[in-house]
Amino acid sequence: MHTHWQIDPGSGFVEGARQVVSPNCDPRPDGALPELIVVHGISLPPGEYGGPWIDALFTNQLPPNAHPYFATVAGLKVSSHLLIRRDGLLVQYVPLHLRAWHAGESIYRGRPRCNDFSIGIELEGADEAAYEPVQYRILSAIVLAMCAAYASLSPRRIAGHCDIAPGRKSDPGPAFDWPRLHALLRAEQR
Repeated sequence: MHTHWQIDPGSGFVEGARQVVSPNCDPRPDGALPELIVVHGISLPPGEYGGPWIDALFTNQLPPNAHPYFATVAGLKVSSHLLIRRDGLLVQYVPLHLRAWHAGESIYRGRPRCNDFSIGIELEGADEAAYEPVQYRILSAIVLAMCAAYASLSPRRIAGHCDIAPGRKSDPGPAFDWPRLHALLRAEQR
């Protein structure tokens, strides 16, 4: 499994990631740099893994009739920069220097509109289900690669979607092991 990632800060592309182009992005506001990493959890349908549905959602091609839940989200214009699948596959939807539409209404340390200054990373999973060990390894490796590529990022500025949109969002959920992620980040920085 690939765990050393190269990122071109100019293009915002992660070398070795599967590329799926999402139209749901735009330039960051003038002067805005990525300063925050937001961890999300996603599964479509909820609690089910695999399949083409996350790619379809982020590319505005989710068929509303394919599952009852899809009718509630098919019209959303959303994306994330990256997705880490259950098997560790890294998928990129939006170049890291652009603004992906992942956070929605949000605030981090008093600063609103987190999409303007954050990178969104989705983990394929559900709030109450344990994430896979390989997902933590890939997440820690990609966080450190992003911090190496962008001086504005720090492994200390990572938040869950639930932290920047409390009451509205619950992901990555109580099953996400924050101490495990922080331990991996410390170990890999040595």
